[in-house]
Amino acid sequence: MRDVDASSRSRAEYSSDASLYRVPPAAVVFPRDAEEIAAALALCRAEGVPLTARGAGTSIAGNAVGPGVLLDLSRHMGRLKSLDREARTAIVEPGIVLDTLQRRAAPYGLRFGPDPSTHSRCTIGGMIGNNACGSRALAYGRTADNVLALDVLTGGGERLSVGRDASGFPAGHGAEGFSAGHGVSGFPAGRGVDGSPTLVALQRVVRDNLAVIRTELGRFRRQISGYSLEHLLPERGFDVAKAMVGTEGTWGVVLEAEVLLVEAPARTVLVVLGYRDMATAADAVPALLPHRPVAIEGIDARIVDVVRTRRGAGSVPPLPAGAGWLMVELGGESEAELRAAAVALVADSGADDSLVVTNPAHAAAVWRIREDGAGLSARSAAGAPAHAGWEDAAVPPERLGAYLREFDALMTGHGLTGVPYGHFGDGCLHVRIDFPLDRPDGAKAFRGFVFDAARLVASYGGSMSGEHGDGRARGELLPLMYSPAALSAFAAAKAVFDPDGVLNPGVIVRPAAIDADLRLQPPPPPVRGTAFSYPEDGGDLTAAVHRCTGVARCRSDVADSGVMCPSYLATRDEKDSTRGRARVLQEAVNGALPGGLRAPEVREVLDLCLSCKGCRSDCPTGVDMATYKAEVLHQTYRRRPRPASHYTLGRLPRWARLAGLAPRAVNAMLRAPFVAALAKRLGGIDHRRSLPSFAERPFRRRRPERATATGTGTGTGTTTVAGTAPRVLLWVDTFTDCFSPEVALAAVRVLNRAGVEVAVPRASLCCGLTWISTGQLDTARRRLRRTVDALAGYAEEGTPIVALEPSCTAVLRSDAVELLGGDDRAAKLVAASVRTLAEFLTGLPGWTPPDLGGVEVLAQPHCHHHAVMGWDTDRELLARAGASVTSVGGCCGLAGNFGVERGHYEVSVAVAETQLLPAVRRAGKDTILLADGFSCRTQLDQLAGARAHHLAELLAGRPDDPDVTG
Repeated sequence: MRDVDASSRSRAEYSSDASLYRVPPAAVVFPRDAEEIAAALALCRAEGVPLTARGAGTSIAGNAVGPGVLLDLSRHMGRLKSLDREARTAIVEPGIVLDTLQRRAAPYGLRFGPDPSTHSRCTIGGMIGNNACGSRALAYGRTADNVLALDVLTGGGERLSVGRDASGFPAGHGAEGFSAGHGVSGFPAGRGVDGSPTLVALQRVVRDNLAVIRTELGRFRRQISGYSLEHLLPERGFDVAKAMVGTEGTWGVVLEAEVLLVEAPARTVLVVLGYRDMATAADAVPALLPHRPVAIEGIDARIVDVVRTRRGAGSVPPLPAGAGWLMVELGGESEAELRAAAVALVADSGADDSLVVTNPAHAAAVWRIREDGAGLSARSAAGAPAHAGWEDAAVPPERLGAYLREFDALMTGHGLTGVPYGHFGDGCLHVRIDFPLDRPDGAKAFRGFVFDAARLVASYGGSMSGEHGDGRARGELLPLMYSPAALSAFAAAKAVFDPDGVLNPGVIVRPAAIDADLRLQPPPPPVRGTAFSYPEDGGDLTAAVHRCTGVARCRSDVADSGVMCPSYLATRDEKDSTRGRARVLQEAVNGALPGGLRAPEVREVLDLCLSCKGCRSDCPTGVDMATYKAEVLHQTYRRRPRPASHYTLGRLPRWARLAGLAPRAVNAMLRAPFVAALAKRLGGIDHRRSLPSFAERPFRRRRPERATATGTGTGTGTTTVAGTAPRVLLWVDTFTDCFSPEVALAAVRVLNRAGVEVAVPRASLCCGLTWISTGQLDTARRRLRRTVDALAGYAEEGTPIVALEPSCTAVLRSDAVELLGGDDRAAKLVAASVRTLAEFLTGLPGWTPPDLGGVEVLAQPHCHHHAVMGWDTDRELLARAGASVTSVGGCCGLAGNFGVERGHYEVSVAVAETQLLPAVRRAGKDTILLADGFSCRTQLDQLAGARAHHLAELLAGRPDDPDVTG
């Protein structure tokens, strides 16, 4: 085994999955092939050490944590081995991400049917472990229904190829498959049974338990709890591959899988049905099933309110009247067929209101509410943490409405609240509940509710788990659902495959107590003396870092329209994901890491964090790793020697002002090779980076006549242009003033053309961004105090403040309030008054954008712009102007000081290569590059040799217009 990590940092990263449970492993192994898996298992068996396999670690029941060796199959074993278009099958390694398989199958009109909401990061191996389902399992079935054959290594060390046949799997490893015929015993007469001691013993277990398997298992489709031994019945063909699906890694480790692919419908339509409440919506489900929908999902006003609160009213698309909704997807071959199907569905729905969604963007926005449910609902309506301890129970669909009413009453009786949603077509309900785990008796309250909820589900003939498996969250509850005979059959099957009990112990058979190993029990102590106020977390950094529930959107296989997490996309290492960093921070504040926030493990996981703030908006739970990193650097280096880059890049505005006294001389000196090399070496700057040139005439030295200087602090003494023109304060940051003055000149020109009087503060006001990003928060607070106090007067009198550099704008919109205190009136006034250029112009009555018809724009939205202000306003402005706009997701990779610092160059370039640089290479020669961020423009200049423009320059005139640069 070449890739093993037993460090305290790695053990912290893998101490939890997406569940409430914390079980640090002894070591993490990243196997490259089946032989390395076999070697790891042999060692564990010899030493009596538990072994747990996992993919992306998105399991919410504690299925993917264990105390011994943890196998991460996602790093190296994610290949698509073959895809047979005619047979509609694929052979994959267990670590392949579902979306990767979907992209590879899409050109053939094929897809893997089940699609859990974690499709961008969950692995096929993990889906096999939990028998994952997702929204469209209603049409395509569960994972078990789509697995044809498995190549596995049992806990006893036997390698088996089981399933429909042996095509594509290694021969000579025990059972090679089964023929279609049946022997006299009623079992398949395949060659493998007699040659495999494991399968012979398993056959005996089935013979001894035929009655209990036939009566207690496979009663309805979402009965996921326990083992699915019904697939081993003679009448079902003794399908060992399907029976192994959902065993949660307790029988064996999957080495390869042959999976079924299905044809995607040519067209789909989304029908949204409104009802007075969620239970009434559930009552309507049985009448809709005969229409053969692809999916029937249920949401209610609670989750919609969470979305509005977290992402603004504009994030919730139009919905029919009601407080409970069914989202029904129909598939068909033509629009006419879909229209007729939608009309028929609505007629049978009994809905109070309905909406047929044909616009793909509208449909995607509705689905986004549902897909992000697990993360968005991780905070209750009151802002308290909500947890996944009772998450995906299922009942027969015809009983779902009645169950929902009793379940709501049960939560109320326990003084709990939750945000439910789910796969209503299959009777499966998801909910995150605000268990009081912040109290010393939290575990007792948790246990009491879960047992009551389990009894309720059992009374409806339901399943403790409807798609995520039992794990540590539900194994102890199985006696409420199954007879002793059924539990005995489970134990016998486990013993056949894993006689030494090394595979994922404590799960399903001989389960751990549901309240053992809870990550938040006892409640971790708060961190005192923090620089940021953490207003949404009660002022507690401990609560803030525990926002991460392991949803793992930060581990998405490819970057989408968002930003998070650029360093993970570059390295594919868990330590460089937002989740990995959060897990280590949790261990630090919990006291498990010596040194706490100053522990070297903490600095190691934060080293490649770009402070892009992408997680602030893209993480459904609202993790803000940039803020946590700044806090950690503050705590680590306060009154201590700092890295060289903190003194240079971290104090750049100070050096820029000094250079502004003689910019030509400074530029000439820095262009000298020896001086430049020395400056980089002493300043902690990578030798491959070019030093930016200071503007020979900063903006303040060539302020245009119609940009009026004003006093600072009160807003009085402003020179007013005659007439009734609206007035705006243009705040010119250090980067714009000292490096890109042409941007400010263009902004003045655009605002003047719009009939706006432009005022500029006389004093140089710095937001302290570079001090914040390097954790020099005492200095940052002082600078922010001066700047906020200077701008507050304008804000008080209602003068809009327009800012040009996105990162600096974001500081005034968010960081200032958090650093100066959530109750700071001046900071809140300024935050409410600061606008981006696009926000101000689009809100200006009567303003018409210049004609940009025929202009092709490739835009790189700045990360902070995306995360804090949102870039939709800019997109809409450009569309109004007639430009054709393509925006690039992800981060440019420079990210302020990050990409300039020594040791970060390779990752900085790799981040740029994920989306930005390929997009630039694909762009036509006449395409205009748009990047408001100074870092983004610098990265494009240095890595692509391309000149990018600020929005102000584009609006001031065509980029080839000499008037743009003044």
